[in-house]
Amino acid sequence: MVPAPLLSPDYHPLIRKLESIFPLNDEERQALLDLPMQVSVIKEDQDIVREGDRPSRSFAILSGFTCAYKMTGDGKRQIVTFSIAGDIPDLQSLHLKVLDISVATLTPCTVGFIEHEALWDLCTRHPRIAAAFWRECLVEGAIFREWVLNVGRREAYHRMAHIMCELLVRLRAVGLAEDHVCELPITQVEFADALGITTVHVNRVMQQLRADGLIKTNGSRLNIPDWERFKEAGDFDPTYLHLRRDEAIA
Repeated sequence: MVPAPLLSPDYHPLIRKLESIFPLNDEERQALLDLPMQVSVIKEDQDIVREGDRPSRSFAILSGFTCAYKMTGDGKRQIVTFSIAGDIPDLQSLHLKVLDISVATLTPCTVGFIEHEALWDLCTRHPRIAAAFWRECLVEGAIFREWVLNVGRREAYHRMAHIMCELLVRLRAVGLAEDHVCELPITQVEFADALGITTVHVNRVMQQLRADGLIKTNGSRLNIPDWERFKEAGDFDPTYLHLRRDEAIA
């Protein structure tokens, strides 16, 4: 069972996420609350969907972190995005019947599986929710484009700063970060697979960011003491996240 606060209008992760990019009215919020979900708790490092699947349902993350990834023919993994509470990482399967990505848990996750039939019905009855989902897919595309630039053209030090900036802003937008502090339970191996560098290189970059006073870490807790300096280090402009409110954390 999902804890009651997750299912309330004020705390429901899916509502929080959509409202960070699209204005919803009370009727639309209630329709999302009424959306039938099969809730499951999934352990860390488990595939939720795999490339080549033909799913009849999508899933919303209610808590935890996941990643979408692709594999090369010789077994090397490239993470193409991280997803957080409120995201629907396989929403595209509503229209694209064969998945071209795999999605795996990075931490223990609570997810809500939603049958495609229920999503189609929701979108038919509430066209503005369909528009919100469409906007969400467009934002995901913008994030993919920024990741291509990050991996293809920025040095490792700036790549790491950029991806941390992005995650902090996204977490803050859904109420999961306070000011410049958040929980970021992503391992160095996972950062390496997202940034296209080795785990050893990730470790060196993290040490340098700490030495430069740009980050402080305590376990999975990330603290950014000087947001403006960190944004500059990451060449980070949050415009591509297309948030409704100013979540740049000035």
